[in-house]
Amino acid sequence: MDAIYWLILFIALLVIEIITLGLTTIWFAGGALAAFALSLMEVPPVVQWAVFCAVSLILLFATRPWAVRYFNSQKKEKTNIDSLIGKTAVVTSTISNLEGKGEVYVNGLTWTARAGEDSVVIEEDTHVTVVAVQGVKLIVEVKS
Repeated sequence: MDAIYWLILFIALLVIEIITLGLTTIWFAGGALAAFALSLMEVPPVVQWAVFCAVSLILLFATRPWAVRYFNSQKKEKTNIDSLIGKTAVVTSTISNLEGKGEVYVNGLTWTARAGEDSVVIEEDTHVTVVAVQGVKLIVEVKS
């Protein structure tokens, strides 16, 4: 197989990896690179394909688990509304799930809020903790 085909395959696999960022085709790009090097040395195509498959599978099974663990272990910083979970808020309008009303003030903004349990009514000026987010409503509990 001509070296140009391996080079094209290598570049195509890298582009797909860059677009998807899913750690899926990068291992096969390594195999294509190894086969490209062999094609430059005029090794028979059968050997090139065998090396492509072997290197790809070795890279896939030997390094993918480590790479996935590494990328998943990176600390993810909460942004936007997710950063409100765990914050203390002040009730600005009595919260009653049964009446469908209630607001809290947190981080300089007023948010629609609901209690964690439908039977709970939280009075105005009570300090609460944001425990979850449902849509654009904060789910709160009285701060203990």
